[in-house]
Amino acid sequence: MDRFYITTPIYYVNGPPHLGHAYTTVVADALTRFARLEGKDAFFLTGTDEHGEKIAQSAQSKGIAPQKWVDDVSAQFRKLWPELHIEPDDFIRTTEERHIRVVQAILQKVFESGDIYYGEYGGNYCVGCERFLDDDELVDGKCPDHGVAPSFVNEANYFFRMSAYQDWLISHIQDNPDFIRPERYRNEILAFLRKPLKDLCISRPKNRLSWGIELPFDSNFVTYVWFDALVNYVSALGWPDGERFAKYWPVAEHITAKDIIKPHGIYWPCMLKAAGIPVYRHLSVHGFWRGADGRKMSKSLGNSVDPAEMAQRYGADVFRYALLREMPYGQDANIGEEIIATRQNSDLANDLGNLISRTLKLVFRSFGGVVPRISETRVEDTALRDQWIGALTVVREAWHELRMSQGIETVIDCIRATNRYFDQMKPWELAKRGDTDRLATVLVSALDSIRIASVLLTPVMPERMAELRRQLGLTSFPSLEEAERWNGFTEGHPLAEGKSLFPRADLEEVRMRELHRREAAIQSGTSDKPEQAPVDSSTPVTIEEFRRIDLRVGTIVAAEPVPGARKLLRLQVDIGEAAPRQLVAGLAEQFEPAHLLGRQVVVVANLEPATIRGIESQGMILAADDQGRLALLGPAAAMPNGARIR
Repeated sequence: MDRFYITTPIYYVNGPPHLGHAYTTVVADALTRFARLEGKDAFFLTGTDEHGEKIAQSAQSKGIAPQKWVDDVSAQFRKLWPELHIEPDDFIRTTEERHIRVVQAILQKVFESGDIYYGEYGGNYCVGCERFLDDDELVDGKCPDHGVAPSFVNEANYFFRMSAYQDWLISHIQDNPDFIRPERYRNEILAFLRKPLKDLCISRPKNRLSWGIELPFDSNFVTYVWFDALVNYVSALGWPDGERFAKYWPVAEHITAKDIIKPHGIYWPCMLKAAGIPVYRHLSVHGFWRGADGRKMSKSLGNSVDPAEMAQRYGADVFRYALLREMPYGQDANIGEEIIATRQNSDLANDLGNLISRTLKLVFRSFGGVVPRISETRVEDTALRDQWIGALTVVREAWHELRMSQGIETVIDCIRATNRYFDQMKPWELAKRGDTDRLATVLVSALDSIRIASVLLTPVMPERMAELRRQLGLTSFPSLEEAERWNGFTEGHPLAEGKSLFPRADLEEVRMRELHRREAAIQSGTSDKPEQAPVDSSTPVTIEEFRRIDLRVGTIVAAEPVPGARKLLRLQVDIGEAAPRQLVAGLAEQFEPAHLLGRQVVVVANLEPATIRGIESQGMILAADDQGRLALLGPAAAMPNGARIR
């Protein structure tokens, strides 16, 4: 049996799990499930990285022991994965004895070979990165990742002779073009290796840091966090003589985000080579998520995505679908609640859900819920069959090359083709005129399409597809071998009734919630209102949706600064109601309060209230934004307060 072994990076527990962690782990889980569809013996590893200075500092800031800190945060990762239908085969922690033993054994082996030596070094040390930074890595004298100036540290430590493996690593990457993928990240590592590779400091003196794995050859030092953490990929398999190691390590695949490509693409293969361990097969690197507005995710911008919240609101499978569908692997991509809801409505409710519903209803209505006998096929039926069977090769190649988004799109294209086939064949009319022979062929063709989709989408939406297969009366574990068969149902095979798998989301409600989220984030701590997010003109609204937004003319009758907020004003706006509306708006930098009195403006009157700096804002004033320069919108001629904008 073919084998498959995939890992996520073990996640550093200086904070709770976030969207990036969720995406990486969903990818690994989905790839594992696809490998099992192919009949492979698959093993999926994840876990938590629990040593280092940042951990010790975080624990100290809370007044608790480091072990208590890591226990609590690691438990948050363990809790989230089942909520996202993620099922790792093992979850390793670097504080476990099985891991510590292997780290020390590898250190001892490399030390005895002469590739670890004692020396003194002084340089720019970034606590956030937990490593020394070269001068050419700094931006304006600061760490580019953490925005702070590093401290100069001079101390004696142990060093790994990484420079001895530079030529070997370059040759290995060049001889194995898919060793690091996509290609842009392979090129990034090769570009780094054009400069002389420095030896790696792999220890920290205990008088500065005691929270770590003690060096086996010097009890006065603990191991540098990366030399510790990376070893998890073999310690979880029981290196050197564990059965898992012998079975799975030869096919090792690492998944990681682009911010930690250097440790995985340089440190780790050199460490493996020095320890006499074969290197992994692939390092597959993905990009970052941005908010739906295209900007870096931030709670203060109101564009962040909480994976637990989205999984609860839409279901874990729909959330997984949106993540895998939206990000072309290796590139950066945008995500937000409206994007998730739109995918649910378009791909899942309109396309797949609609096909399932009308096919099963007609089978129950016309044939008592059992698969009828096929007596004839026409060119339209075989064309649909050929499209599905042809798609299997495309889907398989896409998953092998981590083009999951394209693989999913291929399946959705086939589902849409089946819906067109359904519309063209008009089975409801065939049922009305009693053409049961033709009706049977059309419905069985649709059932076969749904069955193949249930296989190909299992890695993406495991629980929804399990329920779909139950409704199709299928009890066997899905496989690609099954998906390769057309006419996969026997005559008389019973179907089962069930609930709708993909209810539609209320997009207007979603948009109002996101608008409220952005307005509520005008003030997060001491931050001010972000720039207005760009409008996505590619998603049209209906006239009914537009009419639900209550736009009214109002007159500003009072204006004053919000204490402690540089950009905010508290306004009272008369929109023709019994009392003026109170609004909070980010206008203070461009408008004096006195100059706003008497101005007529346009107000979104039915916006959900938001509390900003402890002040309830009961609507929103509209303004045009030209790179931060604001112009208030108002009627060209005086209008009564409360006049509606149509």
